[in-house]
Amino acid sequence: MALFCLGAGSIIAADFQGASHLFPIDEDSINYSKSEPDNAVAHLQKKLASGEVKLSFDPHFGYLPSVIRELNLPASSQMLVFSKTSMQRERISPKNPRSIFFNDDVYAAYIPGAPLMEISVADPKLGAVFYTLEQKENVRPKFKRTDQCLECHASSKSMGVPGHLIRSFETDEDGVVTDLGTGISPVNDRTPFEDRWGGWYVTGLHGRQTHRGNLIGPADFERQLKEPNFAGNLTNLSRFLETDKYLSPHSDIVALMVLEHQTHMHNYITRLNYEGTVMLKAYGHVNYLRSIVNGFVNYMLFAEATPLMARVKGTSSFQVDFQKLGPKDSKGRSLREMDLETRLFKYPCSFLIYSDSFNALAEPVKEKVYARLYEILSGKETSSTYEYLSAEIRSAILEILRETKPGLPEYFQASPDENVNR
Repeated sequence: MALFCLGAGSIIAADFQGASHLFPIDEDSINYSKSEPDNAVAHLQKKLASGEVKLSFDPHFGYLPSVIRELNLPASSQMLVFSKTSMQRERISPKNPRSIFFNDDVYAAYIPGAPLMEISVADPKLGAVFYTLEQKENVRPKFKRTDQCLECHASSKSMGVPGHLIRSFETDEDGVVTDLGTGISPVNDRTPFEDRWGGWYVTGLHGRQTHRGNLIGPADFERQLKEPNFAGNLTNLSRFLETDKYLSPHSDIVALMVLEHQTHMHNYITRLNYEGTVMLKAYGHVNYLRSIVNGFVNYMLFAEATPLMARVKGTSSFQVDFQKLGPKDSKGRSLREMDLETRLFKYPCSFLIYSDSFNALAEPVKEKVYARLYEILSGKETSSTYEYLSAEIRSAILEILRETKPGLPEYFQASPDENVNR
């Protein structure tokens, strides 16, 4: 069951040795299936059960408006995917795509006319946990956990742990994937722009850069070769579907780009958490985590991210809504501040450093991550890998972290010059 195979290539190089190895998630150290989730959806379910919170049932959208309100999922984050890559694939088509909403931790999917909403959350300890919610009016609606989704969502494509998948497929006119061999997976910020978003609708401007979005059927893919961007740079999707069936008429390109980074980052945090948990239990230390920590910090700093070749502009308020969340330093700077001229973020260090999942990493693991992060940002690391990070940008990221990230090691507070030889 591909609950959140989020439908649109590949990583430039393996993230670290063993990155695709399937993790034994139900061994004692992790015990994924039997562990009680501790996340936003689980917390909301407890409030529903006690009567503290009630979900309203909308005659048109069911529980969708109430769910995204209670889980703090902005309507502007809506993206539309028409490839049949969900547990309710028979309900999905180019005329009836699945809408997906998200924040830093939670993802919710709605399909007009479908019996279930699909919800997924990045649990700080367990990784991706999947739920369904029946789209039928009930005095006390219930989010039901399902592990069946792990058939697809605990695989080499999700770094061997329970995670999320974004893929890019060629489809036929009904949204059926024509050939699994045409799929690009996983899609993240390293994926070439032209390989992204097959099976997705995309609204927004992106100049001469091409992508696979809005292409339906083999004829469209053939036409794209002769007329690049004939379906690109769209600001309206009414030619494809009845947009009033959805909360928003947008499938915002900026939201898609943030989603691509975020899902792989969450998978990476989960893998690092699992590896650290097992290593601490077996050896009492995490000295063998060097490879995964190096890869993790590289991804965190957008190393090897595909540069933008033209300005990108979304069609919804997503960019504004996302940037408002901060946190900001005394100069008004934030890791959420976007560039969209040459890269996604102005200060390329993942905003998920503030997430509950990152904060839940074992202290010895975070110590390794912080040490490597500071080594790069302070300028001690002189590898050409980080030439894209100017001295000014490295300094700005350090300053932002000092003021906005609690729990940093003491050496982060000193100037880079003081610690360059530490």
